[in-house]
Amino acid sequence: MNITQRALAVGVGAALIQALMLIAFAWPAANIAPRDVPIAVAGPQAEMIVGRLAEHSPGAFEISRPADEAAARTAIENREVYGAIVTGAGQPRVLIASAASPAVAQQLTQIGQQLSGVPAARVDDVVAADSDDPRGTAFGAMVLPLVMAGIAAGVLLSLLIPTIGGKVLGLTTFGVVGGLLSMEIIHGWMSVVPGSYLELSAVAALVSFAVAGTVVGLGAAIGRAGIGLAALTMLLIGNPFSAATSAPELLPQPWGAIGQLLPPGAAASLLRSVAFFDGAGAAGPLVVLVIWAAAALVLLGIGALRDRRTDETPAAARVPVTAS
Repeated sequence: MNITQRALAVGVGAALIQALMLIAFAWPAANIAPRDVPIAVAGPQAEMIVGRLAEHSPGAFEISRPADEAAARTAIENREVYGAIVTGAGQPRVLIASAASPAVAQQLTQIGQQLSGVPAARVDDVVAADSDDPRGTAFGAMVLPLVMAGIAAGVLLSLLIPTIGGKVLGLTTFGVVGGLLSMEIIHGWMSVVPGSYLELSAVAALVSFAVAGTVVGLGAAIGRAGIGLAALTMLLIGNPFSAATSAPELLPQPWGAIGQLLPPGAAASLLRSVAFFDGAGAAGPLVVLVIWAAAALVLLGIGALRDRRTDETPAAARVPVTAS
């Protein structure tokens, strides 16, 4: 392939990547809508509300029927539902959790206005977003830098550190230092998320290790193609489908669910649970991140075995054969 052909191939390849990025980032945002969003309906008129919701928004909500308002609040605090509609004396009231998803909270507020027939429906934010970030904008924006930094660290460690032991040391250092620094900025300086600084730093460290470790591990196991595969997976699938600015149930399916099985989506869910819900709902995303981190170490082990075999093969070829 001459220089002209190579230049044309690189230009076309870059244009295809650009098109994929536009699809990956714009398509989910253009198709946000409720799809089986878990909510609760309680009170003596619950059956009527369920019917009206089914008629107005078929398939939009997965509705549970707690015994009373207290049970509905508990379900919200445990991250079992995003909000609730409570009936009883007077107009229906809406319970939301803007910390879980500002987008869902806004939609439930609008539904409450429609049900009550007044523009200022009675709304109670059971678990509110941080007062310095009431719309969750900064929270959603912090996931992409964590992913990009993890990809960059993984690429640098893959290309600059030749030994597997050195790569593991670099990953661990990046995870710990990156977790502490990022939460010092987000939690300390910007005050975007509440909660324990050390717990949030541990989450950020695990996320950083999982993302960078996937890049380094695939690079060690299958070569430079693995670096590109890991980076594109995290950037083109993991980040746009992370639901950091919305909710998994608002994204086109099955992509919303798939996004929660990748480090960016699991990171957003785990950070919400630790920061706002005292760890409720943290088990699932924590397991996902631990699996990705463990898989990275396994891939590094595979890479170490491959390197050892490569080193032994030339040595065996150099052994002189003596005639009998």
